[in-house]
Amino acid sequence: MYDQANVFAKILRKEIPAKVVLETEYALAFHDVHPQAPIHVLVIPKGAYVSMDDFSARATPDEIAGFVRAIGETARTLGVEADGYRVLSNVGAAAGQEVPHLHVHIFAGRSLGPMLSKRD
Repeated sequence: MYDQANVFAKILRKEIPAKVVLETEYALAFHDVHPQAPIHVLVIPKGAYVSMDDFSARATPDEIAGFVRAIGETARTLGVEADGYRVLSNVGAAAGQEVPHLHVHIFAGRSLGPMLSKRD
């Protein structure tokens, strides 16, 4: 179930301010308030979706295309495509998802290293 009281829903309703990078018909991109890299931006769909699974099952083709395009447009707006950037989405508690609204993180601005630590 989608929680209308989650922080991203409040940002979409303009109840909480955000430092917006990009806004389209289908998505909103804004700077993370607790950045984990020199550039750390979140991109969220404007619809009420909890996860990538929920989004891929219920979103319209226009919403899906608009969200994916917004991720690329945000990277171009930030000017990070030349040096590289990481796109990450955590799904569920075990993966570290903290806000129950689909979102992707764009990280850039320094070398980010491997995705996961290597095990022996």
